Amino acid sequence: MNEYILQVKNLKTWFKLDTGTLKAVDDVTFSLKRNETIGIIGESGCGKSVTAHSILRTVQNPGKVLGGEILYDNGNGPVDLVGYKPDSREMRKLRGREISMIFQEPMASLAPVYTIGAQMMEAVMVHQDKKDKKAAKDACMEMLRAVGMPDPEQKFYTYPHQMSGGQCQRAMIALAMVNRPKILIADEPTTALDVTVQAQITDLMKHFQKEYNMSIIYITHDMGVIAEMADAIAVMYLGRVVESGSVKEIFKNPLHPYTRGLLKSMPVLGNKTGEKLNAIEGNVPVPLDPPAECGFCSRCPNRTPECGAGIPSLKEVQPGHLVRCFHV
Repeated sequence: MNEYILQVKNLKTWFKLDTGTLKAVDDVTFSLKRNETIGIIGESGCGKSVTAHSILRTVQNPGKVLGGEILYDNGNGPVDLVGYKPDSREMRKLRGREISMIFQEPMASLAPVYTIGAQMMEAVMVHQDKKDKKAAKDACMEMLRAVGMPDPEQKFYTYPHQMSGGQCQRAMIALAMVNRPKILIADEPTTALDVTVQAQITDLMKHFQKEYNMSIIYITHDMGVIAEMADAIAVMYLGRVVESGSVKEIFKNPLHPYTRGLLKSMPVLGNKTGEKLNAIEGNVPVPLDPPAECGFCSRCPNRTPECGAGIPSLKEVQPGHLVRCFHV
């Protein structure tokens, strides 16, 4: 059996706008092993969420997956999801059953006019072979209890606006997990939650991963969460993966200037009061018809004329450690 359940190769997802072409995802490559968690990290607007939606084939007009491969292997050999139309029977069968997603804003992602139970029931009924409503409800109740939902019997008949942010996030996780997916994509699942609830949610995801032998793509901008959750990291900047490798290798030996900047900008326990954090100079450029140059060169402290003369390729500098930089 292939050790990789998902391999994304040279993925390109662009948006054709009146003002030009927005290259939200431009040559993204990473691999996800079975029962592994890979953390995709980067600043807002770097293409993390668009990458996730590209995998699920839910990118909407004016966006379109224009190239690359998304090789998914459920044990029967890899299939390229780029070859499936977003509304095809094959993608509808995979989406929500074998590959599920926890969205960034549960209050905006859950349907406001349907109860939590109705939305979970629909997910089960669509994907199960036998249309047994009692069995579907039992599966939903079991999952609501598994995610630690308080009073699950009552919450089954509750609308999203009647619940707290933490409860909505638990409902979103239950909805994503009710069909026991092989891959779970978590798009900043703890951003709007307090620290205590964040810890509960991450512990819950690790528990499900162990129980169901699940692989996780964890999208965040929080290096601390990645250090706790992930086995591997893919660092994204301006629509490209600029460095990837194991968590231990990236934290111990970061090679790309952007990765180094991210790690240096983290607050450190024991720093003197009033001591300023290290910041990366400048702002992320808008990837609208970007020039053929290293995307980070305008902010890089080590830039040379070569950096503005072309786009560096993603090179393996050590086993499993890839970097996109001319000077590594």
